[in-house]
This record gives sequence, structure tokens and C-alpha cells, in this order.
Amino acid sequence: MGFIGGHLPELIIVLVVILIIWGPGKLPDIGAGIGKGIREFRKASSETHDTVMGTTTTPAQPAPVVQVVAAPAPTPAQPAEPVTVPADATTHQPTVSG
Repeated sequence: MGFIGGHLPELIIVLVVILIIWGPGKLPDIGAGIGKGIREFRKASSETHDTVMGTTTTPAQPAPVVQVVAAPAPTPAQPAEPVTVPADATTHQPTVSG
């Protein structure tokens, strides 16, 4: 591949057409305008890059700390009393009295 990827003849043709359309007196103004546009684009691109990289590596403010606090367990109105089981209730047979 040659100069500019082998597209030198096309580049020359475009430059000749530009020279014919605007004339040799306007070419410095056109070049200055293109150069100014490229500088502005690079400046905006670098500012955007710096802004993005600045916020991801060193934040301006520390991130807020979020604490998750569990709700307290509900307390019963009265403490539970132990259940008394009769001695014959463990056999699973009804008690016959009489």
C-alpha cells in the first residue's frame, strides 16, 4: 500500500477540484478553517475524555454510605407461659374416668 492507503490519485483530483472552485486566494482561508475545526474537535474530545476518566477514577465527592438496618423483631405483648402437659397425654389415648 502506498501513501494514504493507495488513494493518492483520488486525493490529487479532489485538491484540484477544490482549487478550481475556490481559487488560489481562498485556499489559505479554507486551510485555516479546517485546521481550526480539527483543533476544536481535539480539544472537545480530550475534555470529554478527561471528564469521563476523572469521574470514574477519582470522584469529586465520596459516594454516600448506605447502611441496611434490619427491623427489630416484634415483641409479644405478654411473655409466653410454658404449656403443662398431663402425664397421660403422651400415650395418645383418651383418659376414661369413671
